Amino acid sequence: MARQLLALVLAPLLGLFILALGNGFLSTLVTLRLNMAGVSINTIGWVSAAYYIGLAIGALLNDRLLLRIGHIRAYACFASLVAVSALAQSLWLQPWAWFALRLVGGWATVGVYLVIESWLLTSGDRSVRGRVLAFYMIALYGALALGQLLLGMFESAPVSTPYVLIGMLATLSILPLAIIPRVSPLLEQAEPISPLKLARITPTGVTGAFGSGVIVAALYSLLPLYLQQQNYMVEQIGQLMAVMIVGGMALQYPIGRWSDRHDRQIVLIVLGGALVVLALLLPLAVSHFWWLAGALFLFGGGAFSFYPVAVGHAADRAPAGALVGMSQGLLLINAVGCTLSAPVLTSVMNMLGEGGLFYGFAMAALALALFFAWRRSVRPAPQPVAPFVATPMQSVVGAELEVTEALVNGAEEARLRDEEEGASERVSDEDETVMAKRHSNTTV
Repeated sequence: MARQLLALVLAPLLGLFILALGNGFLSTLVTLRLNMAGVSINTIGWVSAAYYIGLAIGALLNDRLLLRIGHIRAYACFASLVAVSALAQSLWLQPWAWFALRLVGGWATVGVYLVIESWLLTSGDRSVRGRVLAFYMIALYGALALGQLLLGMFESAPVSTPYVLIGMLATLSILPLAIIPRVSPLLEQAEPISPLKLARITPTGVTGAFGSGVIVAALYSLLPLYLQQQNYMVEQIGQLMAVMIVGGMALQYPIGRWSDRHDRQIVLIVLGGALVVLALLLPLAVSHFWWLAGALFLFGGGAFSFYPVAVGHAADRAPAGALVGMSQGLLLINAVGCTLSAPVLTSVMNMLGEGGLFYGFAMAALALALFFAWRRSVRPAPQPVAPFVATPMQSVVGAELEVTEALVNGAEEARLRDEEEGASERVSDEDETVMAKRHSNTTV
C-alpha cells in the first residue's frame, strides 16, 4: 500500500522538493544580503514581511486561477514567477524593488503549495491522508533544511550565483508534473471560517496560531541577521538554520503525542514557558557554536510545535462539518502573525539592541503562556477527539490534508456525547421540577 501511495504522490512531491530546495534558503539570503548592503533593520523587517503578505493574499485568491486553468498550467505559472522573482533580485538591490519581488514570490510560492496539496488530496481516500501528510512533511522540511546548507557554497561566489540556482531549481520543478502522466484533480473553492467566529469557538487555537506565526517568521527572517551581527560566517548560519528546522520537524511528533495523553492547554503552557527560558539562554550560548546549535534545535522544536498543537486543540472543539474551514481560518490567522512579525520585532531590536530579538521571543512566548493559563482557568480543555497529526503551515486547501477520518469520526462522537449529556441534564432538571411540584402539593 505504501509503495502504491508513493507512486501516486511522487510527481507533486518531487516537484515540491526541487523548488523548496532552492526557495528554502531565499529568506535567509535576503536578510543577509540586505544587511551586508547597509540597509536598516526596520527596512529589512518590512522586506521580510512582504513575503508573508504575498502568502496571505495568495492563500485567499490563488484557487480562482487554479480552477480556471488547471493544475499543471497553474503550477508552471507559479513556479515560473518564483524563478523570475528570485532572478530579478540579482539585478536590483533597492529595498523597494525587493519588497515588490518578495511580495510576488510569496504569492507565487503559496500558489505552488496550493497546486501540490490539492493534488495530494485526490491521491487517496481520507483514511490515508495521515501518510500522505507524512510524505509531504518529509519532502518540505527536508528540502528546507538541505537548502539552508547550500548557503555556504556561495560565500565566495559572485553575487548573482545563488539567485541563478534558485531560478534554475524552480524551473526544473515543473518537469515532474509536466512529464509524469496523471489526471489533474478537481478542486472546490476554499471557504475558511471568519476570524471572529473562530475566536468564539476556540480563543486558544486562534491565539496559538497567531503567536506561532510571529515567532516562526522571525526565526526565518531575523535570526540570520542576528547571527551575522555576531560574526558568524554564511556557511555557519546556514548550518544553524538547518539545525533549527530539523528540530522543528523532529520534535513536532513527540510533543504532539504528549498532547494526546494530556491536556493540550497544559502542553501549550509548558511550551510557552520553555520558549521563554530558551529565548533568554540563547544569547548566552551565542559564542559557542555547538551550544547554540543545541539550543536552536530545542527552540525550533518548541516554536514549530505551537501551531499544530493549537490546531489540535481547536479541532477538539470544532464540529465535524467545520474542521476544514477551521483549519483554513487558523492558517490565515497564522499568516497575519507572520506578516506582523518582522516589523514589530525589528522595532524591539532597535530599542533593546541586538539581544532584542530574543527578548521579543521571550515576551511573545510569555504572553502566550499567560493567555493559555487564563483560558484554562476559565474553560478547561476538552478531551482529544483524535490522535495528533503533525501539521506544516501550508495553503488553505492543504488544510484538508489534516482532516483525517479519525478526526472526523472523533468530532462526531464528541458531538453526540455532548448531546446525550445535555439531554440527560435536561431530564434531570425536569425530574427535579416535578419532584418540587409534588412536594409543594403534599405540603399544601
